[in-house]
Amino acid sequence: MKRIALLICPIVLLVLASCHHTEKEKEESEVFPITSPIIKDTIIYKEYVAKINSIQHIELRALEPGYLQNIYIDEGQHVQKGQLLFQIMPTVYQNERQKADAEVNFEEIEYQNTKSLSDSNIVSPKELALAKAKLDKAKAELSLAQTHLGFTEIRAPFDGIIDRFMVRMGSLLDDGELLTTLSDNSKMWVYFNVPESEYLHYITGKKSDNPTKVKLKMANQDMFDQEGTVETIEADFNNETGNIAFRATFPNPHSVLRHGETGNILMPISLKHAMIIPQAATFEVLDKKFVYVVEKDGTVRAREITIGQEMPHLYVVTEGITTDDHILLDGLRKVQANDKIKTEYVDPQKAISDMRGLHAE
Repeated sequence: MKRIALLICPIVLLVLASCHHTEKEKEESEVFPITSPIIKDTIIYKEYVAKINSIQHIELRALEPGYLQNIYIDEGQHVQKGQLLFQIMPTVYQNERQKADAEVNFEEIEYQNTKSLSDSNIVSPKELALAKAKLDKAKAELSLAQTHLGFTEIRAPFDGIIDRFMVRMGSLLDDGELLTTLSDNSKMWVYFNVPESEYLHYITGKKSDNPTKVKLKMANQDMFDQEGTVETIEADFNNETGNIAFRATFPNPHSVLRHGETGNILMPISLKHAMIIPQAATFEVLDKKFVYVVEKDGTVRAREITIGQEMPHLYVVTEGITTDDHILLDGLRKVQANDKIKTEYVDPQKAISDMRGLHAE
């Protein structure tokens, strides 16, 4: 048995060595794609958390106390400017107007009689002036009564969408009680906060008076189909956060956006002579970014890089490599530092285009 075991061992070792040799040859025969960083002018989009407001959003309140007699619209309904929305019971105010109207008629007759007497020099001019004053007072009281009666009708001050009702028909209303809110969503004001350093880059880098165009990513991560314009910046910085508020205006023709929504503003930032590499050519160790630089003899070296900006599937590199370096584009998990590999050079522009196309599918 010993002799048989001694004969088997060399055979097993020979087989294992043969397998290892075959595997090594297979690894050495693989060709890895490499490329170089590319320098180009590009635009990246800086993302900011945003709050979406209607261009007009107001509270509709009762201007007179009384019972809510009628509601002519429904929650969520589009209304037109001047449309009647609510009716407060007008009976008392109608009576007050009728009383004031009668008073005007009475004082008008008194005035005309006094004027006739004054023209005949029967009464003094002072009495005529007194009659005129009483008539003017009666007309003023009639105008006030008509105003109070008009306040029993709540009409839309502009085109918009009605929000939830705060009261129901038959409710006894106090003066100033909230009925609902009205939003004009034809355009939306989108507010977002910008840190001081980025504000300074924006202001100093702005070359013309043309407004900056921005994009809006909605809460479901879809891009809003309209482009917005940065129209104004607030006057003061928030001392607690170090931010300043920007406001962008977006057209909202299909009423997709509503008051109170949230989203993210994407503001374009121009980068001149940026060094760009595919994200797939990098790996991470302890929160640091690395690439594999391949030397002329095929030796693989790990090198730390500094990321300046991030784009979809691409990085802008500020330190660590140059355009003369060749970096491993694919197969990073198959190699280790100091390995020697066979390589095939891929044009940087093609490498970037292929990467974008691969992730777009």
